[in-house]
Amino acid sequence: MDNINENGAALEALRHTASHVMAQAVKRLWPEAQLAIGPAIADGFYYDFDLEHRFSEDDLEAIEKEMKKIAKAGYKAETYELPRADALKWADDSGEPYKRELMEDLPDEKVFSFYKFGEFVDLCKGPHISGTGKLKAFKLLSVAGAYWRGNEKNKMLQRIYGTAFESREELDAHLERIEEAKKRDHRRIGREMDLFMLVEEGPGFPFFLPNGMVIRNELENFWRGEHRKHGYTEIRTPIILNEEMWHTSGHWDHYKNNMYFTKIDDMDYAVKPMNCPGAMLAYKRRMYSYRDFPVRFAELGQVHRHELSGALHGLMRVRTFTQDDAHIFMLPGQIGSEIKGVIGFIDDVYKLFGFKYHVELSTRPEDSMGTAEDWEAATEALRTAIEDMGIPYIVNEGDGAFYGPKIDFHLEDSIGRTWQCGTVQLDFQMPQRFDLTYVGADGEKHAPTMIHRVIFGSIERFIAILTEHFAGKFPLWLAPVQVKFLTVATTWNEYAEKLAEDFEAAGLRAETDLRNEKIGFKIREARNARDAYIVVIGEKEAAGGMLPVRSSKEGELGEMSADDFKAKLLEEVRMRSV
Repeated sequence: MDNINENGAALEALRHTASHVMAQAVKRLWPEAQLAIGPAIADGFYYDFDLEHRFSEDDLEAIEKEMKKIAKAGYKAETYELPRADALKWADDSGEPYKRELMEDLPDEKVFSFYKFGEFVDLCKGPHISGTGKLKAFKLLSVAGAYWRGNEKNKMLQRIYGTAFESREELDAHLERIEEAKKRDHRRIGREMDLFMLVEEGPGFPFFLPNGMVIRNELENFWRGEHRKHGYTEIRTPIILNEEMWHTSGHWDHYKNNMYFTKIDDMDYAVKPMNCPGAMLAYKRRMYSYRDFPVRFAELGQVHRHELSGALHGLMRVRTFTQDDAHIFMLPGQIGSEIKGVIGFIDDVYKLFGFKYHVELSTRPEDSMGTAEDWEAATEALRTAIEDMGIPYIVNEGDGAFYGPKIDFHLEDSIGRTWQCGTVQLDFQMPQRFDLTYVGADGEKHAPTMIHRVIFGSIERFIAILTEHFAGKFPLWLAPVQVKFLTVATTWNEYAEKLAEDFEAAGLRAETDLRNEKIGFKIREARNARDAYIVVIGEKEAAGGMLPVRSSKEGELGEMSADDFKAKLLEEVRMRSV
């Protein structure tokens, strides 16, 4: 979501201090609570606690009240260091085993930094503000479970989330955004529109329902059409491939903990977490000439990745999803033009949905493969392409894929949140590891260079983002129900059915509500379902042929003839209007 960028380091220090003040308040109210960690995060802060008592909404109010007392007291921040032995003794004497474990995991550390205000002491390096008196605008938001150190084999702790700003006005605006985000939550809208479901029988494995499949199929049809225009050919690779291939790709060494495994005929296989190794094999089936390049493979490939149960979140974070992948094989001299072509393609797609975005260049991570020279060349190629196109960007050090640097596209939705979706990765490693070659102009074999690329990111996550961005009121070409005809009484059912059939024959998604229910009830249900257009049919409409049209986005549009209304919808679909 959002980076910590409102006031940079100052805001991070404010929120970090707020996490300590929250921990101090908890210790005052529940002295037996054991402290874990409490960092500042993208849009606030949290602290993890080990406590037998389960925090409630009333408890959050009590903690917040105590925090206000601490802030009002104006304690000055005091920092000091303790030698290793004294620091470990502090953890034991204070009954803080989690703090001791953190120190034990740093065997070479000779001294440890501590932070103190009032009676409260915490193991911490900062950053902090100068005192609690400057903490004036904060709010505790929620409680969640969190495994110690993110490992599901460890104890489940209680995590309290909060946020803090430099002014009450900024805090109030943020809280309003949170309330708006709750209204737009794709899980809630997904239930109301009957788009998808998540069941206990398959945590993290979403079911798409008929209405959701309409959106998914329209996105995939759009995706296929645009890829044909941009010179891609579509492939599909298997979900399961043998273990040896995952050693070759590097996933076994760098991604194994996120993968699922199985045995077939007493041999070890893996369920694919990424589509790229399959694309390598598709390329390797034949010998290419330099005249064939660039070769652009596109794939809507289903992948599976192991996610902790606590991290699962609707369609945003799942254990299986479909990536709108592409793998481009090219000559060294084509790298710049292909990167720019992909960036332009991504830009066109995002503009269609009305998204603004910013770009980040992610560089070599600690866990990577390949030479420093290859990484430097790949990173510079991405940087040059971005700069040649005049696109502002942020450098995200150490966040590249294990096989290459990447450009990430972060979309901004209608309420200002950002989501990482598209990515362009330049890879010199995998073609070499799979021994991919082509015959060059010199008659010799050479290894191609490769781009990995997604635009939506994943179909599931992009649908979730679109659902929240449009609050379920999708552009007409994506709307599961484009027009619904409601009858005031069953007398007019036949006329409504005839209209629906006519609109369906024209290629529109039309439905009727012919139930013997009050019209107000039918209208409310159609609005909750976010049906794009609603038409109420009664005696006047059946007799005169003029239809009262209501848009889910624009409200009442007045009366139109059936032909004019149909033409309006068909044009809106054709233009893919937002």
